[in-house]
Amino acid sequence: MKDAILTLEDGTTFSGKSIGIDSHTVGEVVFNTSMTGYQEIITDPSYHNQIVTLTYPHIGNTGTNDEDNESRNSFISGLVIRESSPIPSNWRNKLSLEEFMVSNQIVGISNIDTRKLTNHLRNHGSMNACLSADGLSTNDALSEAKSFPGLAGLDLAKVVSTKSPYEFSPILDSSDNQFHIVAIDFGIKANILNLLSQNGCKITVIPAQSTFDQVMSYDPDGVFLSNGPGDPEPCGYAIKCIRELLQSNIPIFGICLGHQLLAIASGAKTKKMKFGHHGANHPVIDTESGVVHITSQNHGFMVNEKTVPENVRITHKSLFDQSIQGIEITDKNAFSFQGHPEASPGPHDIQPLFEKFITNIRNAKKN
Repeated sequence: MKDAILTLEDGTTFSGKSIGIDSHTVGEVVFNTSMTGYQEIITDPSYHNQIVTLTYPHIGNTGTNDEDNESRNSFISGLVIRESSPIPSNWRNKLSLEEFMVSNQIVGISNIDTRKLTNHLRNHGSMNACLSADGLSTNDALSEAKSFPGLAGLDLAKVVSTKSPYEFSPILDSSDNQFHIVAIDFGIKANILNLLSQNGCKITVIPAQSTFDQVMSYDPDGVFLSNGPGDPEPCGYAIKCIRELLQSNIPIFGICLGHQLLAIASGAKTKKMKFGHHGANHPVIDTESGVVHITSQNHGFMVNEKTVPENVRITHKSLFDQSIQGIEITDKNAFSFQGHPEASPGPHDIQPLFEKFITNIRNAKKN
């Protein structure tokens, strides 16, 4: 294995071994506490422009396969791990982690102290960095890291979104297509679409920059606002569309970036978090029932509670930092959740939110 370095914008440098292509990359470094799901993380569009550090020490045990990708390709800027498993063992394995990274043109580094890096990010916040496996000097890597503009103010949803509409073909065929859902793709994950399909929906996926008229031209029974990367506030096209959808009172369900965009369209504001929430073990409380759910999370921005208008009810909160995890628009047929109820792999505690969306659609059709 070739030598590799990870240089943070404050000059902190970690030396290790390359586990991907011989190149260099820049992005915001975040840490993810999930014990499983590295393939899903690598192919999650919400990680666009981010270098992901996995805190679980041994990565690659089960290799990779053709079924677990969450999107059409990889979106992370780079991967940081403690140790790469040299011998993958699973009946579905097609490529080892390192082979998968090379085939997807990903820069990666192993054999570094990921605990030290994670503690550094917890103390100082997510940082821009350069990950080099092509012989870049520390000074040059530092210059590259400082040149990255960061995620605040970046509209990345339109970058990762589908360029043209398509009808989703589920893994499991379902003849029970009671409802037609239009899913606005801000960086959508495949398992979201699978779960909507399993709940009796035919799904049309459309680009992030679609207008209200374009959405309604499909005559949908409900609208889904997907997850995605970057800062929600620059997505003016989406905010405008969602405001018009709210006026039509069509059932709306948003996840992650879609949650933040729904909040902004309703009058709230968002803000950048210190190091975000990334992992499959985050406790979230239902503010009405008091039930605590274990959830999967992946976001670096949050809804600012001080800006939430009176017609927006906070339905869920994080027990880590009391940040808003769910909202419901009391005078409209719309709700959203910050975490990932569809997470695969991950806890399934919040999957009933999909059932709630279907119930809202069914009730709307009765009226």
